[in-house]
Parts: sequence; structure tokens; C-alpha cells
Amino acid sequence: MGNAQESLPGPDLTKGVGAGEVVQGAALVGHVAGDPVLLTRCDGKVVAVGARCPHYGGPLGEGLIVGDTIRCPWHHAAFSLRTGKRLRPPALGDLPCWETEERDGRVVVLGRRSVPAPPAIRAPVVGAPTSVVIIGGGAAGVVAAQTLREEGYDRPIALIELGPSAPYDRPNLSKDYLAGTASEEWIPLHPPSFYQEQDIELLLNTRVDRIDTAMRRIVLGDGTTRDYGTLLIATGATPVTLDIPNPGQPVHYLRTLADSRALIEASERSQRAVVLGASFIGLEVAASLRARGVEVTVVGPEARPLERVLGAEVGDFVRGLHEAHGVTFRLGQTASAIDAAAVVLQSGERLPADLVIAGIGVRPNIELAQDAGLGIDRGILVDEYLETNVAGIYAAGDVARWPDRHTGERIRVEHWVVAERQGQTAARNMLAGAAGTRERFDTVPFFWSQHYDVTIAYVGHATHWDAITVDGDLSANDCAITYQLAGRQVATATVFRDRVSLSAELAMEERAGSVTH
Repeated sequence: MGNAQESLPGPDLTKGVGAGEVVQGAALVGHVAGDPVLLTRCDGKVVAVGARCPHYGGPLGEGLIVGDTIRCPWHHAAFSLRTGKRLRPPALGDLPCWETEERDGRVVVLGRRSVPAPPAIRAPVVGAPTSVVIIGGGAAGVVAAQTLREEGYDRPIALIELGPSAPYDRPNLSKDYLAGTASEEWIPLHPPSFYQEQDIELLLNTRVDRIDTAMRRIVLGDGTTRDYGTLLIATGATPVTLDIPNPGQPVHYLRTLADSRALIEASERSQRAVVLGASFIGLEVAASLRARGVEVTVVGPEARPLERVLGAEVGDFVRGLHEAHGVTFRLGQTASAIDAAAVVLQSGERLPADLVIAGIGVRPNIELAQDAGLGIDRGILVDEYLETNVAGIYAAGDVARWPDRHTGERIRVEHWVVAERQGQTAARNMLAGAAGTRERFDTVPFFWSQHYDVTIAYVGHATHWDAITVDGDLSANDCAITYQLAGRQVATATVFRDRVSLSAELAMEERAGSVTH
């Protein structure tokens, strides 16, 4: 996505800039005492905030100002320009702010604005649930817990995770971390102290066996129970496994931190890998293994990689990009057998392999909800507020199937940013009794996929379309692709056109009346 460790940009703002250079709706980026700082105006008043997004260091000066907010060009986090407050994920932290002074036709940035310490004792939220239990420590679960505390909730929160690791940055597992260009220090979403400081009970290696909706209670794997006032189901998804009996060597799947670690270890003693599945995850794994010097062949049943999601032209572009980096493809093919030295295709061809990875999709973990009698239809059915058919039980992330205002359809989306934003909305709706109003989830879906030094950003949701408009040159890594249905824009994919992606997202929000200010 770029290099956040660049030299300091622009002028030294402690020496001032002309007042006429600081314009409403535009960003001026400079630096103060070694920190990149963004200047703009809100209602005529000069404001100064950090110029780097807390999520991967995206350059906010290249983002989009909407009212009194700034949106990150890389992954579409949003912040208040007045307070630096994070308004929506994937960023999980706020921006620093600086004091400014305007005098004699110049704007000068002064010291950093101090942030008041949170009160030692939170004021109770009237009408809030007696306790919140969150099943699932992924994107939706951790953001929900964090949001509850940010909104002033002072009662017990339990975050229950089946796996052994505290919440971590799952998208990185197939990208820079797997490629060896990101250290493991980047992976946790919060330091261990965060959960203690926020009084969030984090239960790892803990299975939930049953939800008792009548008693508002869950039953854990060890037989103990937990009462809840409100429950959030954020159990995520599980990789679909290959239907190949008795493979002669291990088949790797990539979903968890443990999976990524195991794949890294296996790659260090491997020379030839076969990736089964030309999906986003499969292709990102292919790119990361090539970065480690492993020969890679990608096998998939489709004629073009990613054609179903992005169309034929982008599919050809993605294939060419991978082939330029040494990946070979066997498309229109599936595996029929795996032995100790090769993957055997249905055509009879043997592909030598000492490492096999399958990325053939995931299935939502809906069993708990189904057994509890919640509404199910290819996911957990929720309303526009992310509440299930049982009052006080919400669902978010890969399991949630919600009515989408942008498409007019009920959809389920398996993307990290969507899951985080649903966790934020669900948490606010849990506390809605305090304000008497609830927040509709109508965010435009967004995801990104990284292939070598090329990133594809995608906003919207298009399961089908009747027209594609291509603006720019894919071969030059400078392009925007718009997907239309009945004359209406339903999605946009971009390659190195971040402002176009942000503007497309904003246009879809405005059409649905859901602009974030």
C-alpha cells in the first residue's frame, strides 16, 4: 500500500504557512517536531491532526475530506478532524491533535493537544444490559468490546475465543506476514494490557457449547455457564476442506495465526507449492510464497482467476500479474488425488509438490445459532440493526446475513472491514436503550487484496452486473472498473486510484442516505 517510513513531508508548520494556503475541504500536510501533521479548516476554523492513519500508516493527506471528517485512502478508516476521534474501522486508534494559532495572515501549529485521561469510574449507561457476552475474538468481536467501553458502558464484558491467541490482524496472515515483510509484532490488534485496562474479560481456548435463550445463558465446553444481558455472536467462518480421501501429505489451510505460522515453517523447507483455489486467499498465498522463493502453481476450476467477482478483464490482469512473478496456472482443473510428491489433476497431470495449500472458500460457523433456534438462511439472519429474531442477541461478521440498503438484497459478506464495522454498530445498538434510538447498519462494503506491489481496492457488492466500465489502463496499474446493474453503480474496483475508490464509496452512501460525517 505504500511506505509509511518516508521523509517528513511539507513545511515545518511551527514556522507557519500562509493563512490562504489552509482551505476548507483540502489538506495541507507538513510536520511538527518530527511528526507529519495535516492542516485544514472546519467551518472556517483551522484544525491540525496527525497525517498518518493509525492503521498501516496510510497518508491521510491523499484521502478524502467529507464535512468535518477525513477518510484514509488505503483502507477507508474515518476520523473526526475536530477531535481526531476514530469514527469507523479498520483503524482502532485516534489521531493526535495539535493546537493552532492564526495571526498576521499566517497559521502556526503550536504544541500537541493533551488528551484528557478517561475517568477512573465510568458513569453508568442508563438502560444498558446487565452484561455483554461476545462469542468470537475476531474482527467483529474485538471492535464490539472496544466500542462498548468507548461509548461509556461500565458493566461486565466477556470476549470468548475458541483459539489460543488474543485478537489479531487476520488480513496480514496471507499478505506481508506470510511474505516475511511484516514482523509478528504487527499482528496483535491491541497489546495484552489493553484488555485489563478496559476491564474486558478475555477468555482464550474456550468453547461455547450451547446458548440457552430462555435463561439468557451460555454453556461452556467445561460445563460451566455464563449469564448475559445481551449476546453478540461473532463466530466467523471455517475453511472448506478438500474432498480428497487420504492425501499423501499435509494440506494447509489459512485462517488462523497458527495456520500462517505453520505455512511459514513449511515454506522454509519447500521448493514447489501447489495452491488449490484461484481465490483471493489462494492468490495472496501464491504471491507471498513467491516472495519466499517457492515455486508456485495455482489450480482452479474457473477459466480466469477472480472472474466471478471482478470480471474477465481484471481476471486476465491478475493472472498476468502473477505469471510475471513466476506463478504458473492450471485453470479449468481440479485435483483428484494428492500423494507424497505431487498433486494429481483430473486431467491426469501430476504437479510435483512438497507443499499443498487449499483456498477453496469458507463456511460460516452458524451451528450455535441454529441449535439455539435463531433464524438461519446461509448465515444468521439479522435485521438492519444486526439483531436476530431473538431479542437481545446480535450477530456480526462473517456469520451475519443482513438487509443491505445499497443492493436491496439480503447479503452476507466475508470481509474484515465489514466485520469490524458491524461490531461497532452492534455494540452501539446494544446500548440504544440509553438514547432511545438505534443505528442502522448501512455501510458500503469495502475490501482490499494485495498481490506483490499491486493492491486492488473494492467498494460495493456486486453478485452480478450487466455492464462494466473501465477507466484507465490496467496494464499500467492505473485503473478504475465500475460495475453497473440496470444503469446503477453497484461496485467499483480500483488499482492505485485511492481517491476514486473513496469517491465511489461516498457516492453510494449519499444515494442510500448514509454518509458518515
